[in-house]
Amino acid sequence: MPGRTLIMLLLIMCISNCLPIWGQTEIPRDFCLNSDEMLLLTEINQLRADYGKDKLQLSASLSFVAKTHVADLLSHHPDTSICNLSSWSDQGSWKACCFNSYIPNPECMWGKPKELTPYPYRGYELVTYFDDIVQIDSVIAMFSDTKEVLNMILNQEDQGKKKWVCCGIGINDHYVSVWFGQRRDALAAPKTCDGNENSTSLSSSNSTGPSAFYLIFGSYNSLQDAKMALKKLKKNDFSDAGILNKNGKVRVYLSKYDSLKEATFAVQKLPLIYREAWILKD
Repeated sequence: MPGRTLIMLLLIMCISNCLPIWGQTEIPRDFCLNSDEMLLLTEINQLRADYGKDKLQLSASLSFVAKTHVADLLSHHPDTSICNLSSWSDQGSWKACCFNSYIPNPECMWGKPKELTPYPYRGYELVTYFDDIVQIDSVIAMFSDTKEVLNMILNQEDQGKKKWVCCGIGINDHYVSVWFGQRRDALAAPKTCDGNENSTSLSSSNSTGPSAFYLIFGSYNSLQDAKMALKKLKKNDFSDAGILNKNGKVRVYLSKYDSLKEATFAVQKLPLIYREAWILKD
C-alpha cells in the first residue's frame, strides 16, 4: 500500500506540474474587434469564396494575438535592423524574439497563441505595414495582387500542405496582422466593439461587374519591360496575352478567363516552362 500510495502521489504531481501553460491564460471578457477588423474578415472570406475555398471561423484567440502584436509593433517597433514584422519586443507578457531569415526561429511566431491564449495549437501570421493610415480596400487589393500573400490566404502552392479553418484579425493605424489556424477555436467569436455585429455585412469594395481571372506570367518594374516580355509571348503563340496595369503594378498575363474553373484548367495544360503562372482575380 505505501508503494501504491507513492505512485499515485507522483502521478498527481506530474499532472499538476506538466500541464501546458497555455491552458492557464484567459482572454478579457470585454475583448472585441472594431468595424475595420470585422470588415477585413468579411473581405478575406469573400476572397476565399471567389477561389472556391471554405469560409474561415473568426477566432477570438487568434484575434487577441493579432491585436496584441500590432499594438507591440506600433508602440515598441521590434521590426528594426534585421528583425522583420513577425518579431516581438521584450515589453510584454510574452517571449521576445527577433524573427529574421539569418537565424530562423519559426516557433517564436508559431507559439504565440499558446503563450497568450487558451488556443493550444500553432498560429501562422500574415503581417503588413502601411505608411499611410490603413484603408481596408487597400489592404485587400494588396492581398489580392501579391502572389505569395494570396497563396497563404488560399492555402495553395507552397502553402498547400496546410488547411486554414480559422483566423484572427488585428488592425491599427499602420499595421495589419492576420493569424491563421488549422484547428477550430473553442472560444466564442468576439463581437464588434460597438455592439453592431451586422455593421460590416456589406463590403466596401464589392463590385457588381463580372470578374475576370488572369494567368499572370510575371510582374515588371516598367511598362517598357512588360511590353518586351509581351512581344516574346506573342511570338510563342500566346495570342491572348496582354498587359494588366493596375494599382501601381505592371503585369503580363498569358490569357484571361470568365471563371476560376477555366483558369485552373488552363494552368494545368500549360507547358512546364510556364507552370509558374498564377491566377489573379480582378
